[in-house]
Amino acid sequence: MEQFKDILRLVRWGNLLFLGALIWLMEKWVAVPILDAVAFGEQLPWYVLWLLIVAVVCIAAGGYVVNDYFDIKIDRINRPDRLIVSRTISKPAAMRLSVSLSVVGALCGIAASWLVRSTSLGFLFVAIPGLLWFYSSSYKRLLLIGNLTIALLAGLTPMIVAIANVARLKMLYASILSYTTLEHDLYVWLGGFALFAFLLTWIREVIKDLQDQMGDRELECHTLPIVWGELWTKIFVTALIVLTIAIIGHLWWHTLPFDRTWDSLSTRYIALGILTPLLCSLWLLWSAKIPSDYKTCQQVIKFTMLIGMLYSICVVRGL
Repeated sequence: MEQFKDILRLVRWGNLLFLGALIWLMEKWVAVPILDAVAFGEQLPWYVLWLLIVAVVCIAAGGYVVNDYFDIKIDRINRPDRLIVSRTISKPAAMRLSVSLSVVGALCGIAASWLVRSTSLGFLFVAIPGLLWFYSSSYKRLLLIGNLTIALLAGLTPMIVAIANVARLKMLYASILSYTTLEHDLYVWLGGFALFAFLLTWIREVIKDLQDQMGDRELECHTLPIVWGELWTKIFVTALIVLTIAIIGHLWWHTLPFDRTWDSLSTRYIALGILTPLLCSLWLLWSAKIPSDYKTCQQVIKFTMLIGMLYSICVVRGL
């Protein structure tokens, strides 16, 4: 029983639950309403949607396991209380678990890609497990490359839904699709959520590097805090947060088709649920002095990402 609990911790079951829910939200609360608006209706059969969810969840789980496999020395310094690989789960067992999860995820993703006739989607499900392997073994220790890799993969999650839906539309309605704006609308709306996920993940990953400086220095990693110093890293994170706030403000004012007065639930949701936590994270960032302070800042960013993705419910309701 204890080993099962350790496996759940190893694969970050909470993060996996979020990823699965995110795919479902993007499909049911963003893609489907866009399709319903022009009387096309839901395009992805339930089994294709679940294949995509299982694929993303399994590949992510495999990535978490292989990441801990390569991070044993760093985790002994940064998170000794959370060390699982080599303590309760052997390194060979962890590697077998990672490979098994990645293979299952890739096969489910390829199956979903074949059902919607999308070569590009199939390529992603083959490439992403390999990218996660190289990230864990080397990229994460390189300046900016590691952070950007994880941020790009996070941003791809909503885009997978867009790619699958567009591929399905082309398969069934190729002759009339060019007369609609469906492809554009799907990519724009889901791309907006993808950009948000990319920026918030990038911010969180750099803050995580600030938290993990001690262990990263011991292993001679070339993360931003080690190469640029703590002050300039905080300035860089601040710039990313300000950029995120500016993009959200621009989209709210120029793009979102909702009432922009304070009486609008959409306006209050963005102001209180997204912008306020982002501003709070700035204060936490600059007041942080020890690893636990940076962990709190990370948690605020994760909360903001969750709230941002739940904004999809406002999209379908037109609030």
